[in-house]
Amino acid sequence: MRKLQSAGYKVIPINPRETEVLGERGYPSLSDVAERIDIVDVFRRAEDTPSIADEAVTIGARALWLQEGISSEEAAARARAGGLTVVMNKCIG
Repeated sequence: MRKLQSAGYKVIPINPRETEVLGERGYPSLSDVAERIDIVDVFRRAEDTPSIADEAVTIGARALWLQEGISSEEAAARARAGGLTVVMNKCIG
């Protein structure tokens, strides 16, 4: 997150247990964020990602990015079916 912030990106943390991360307000879910989210960058176990893909589609994100070490064909299929670009098993940094 810090690396993305230092590159000028706005990062919105989504975590039901955090209200702030690195100076940015945290939200319990994607649907709680009022502003547009372009990329949903996921740092969760692969089995958690299909429902995240569904929520990313629902909010109108443009891409689902599963960080290095995370792959889910089910999540990818759901995201692609909703029109999102999908990247898996790659570090966004």
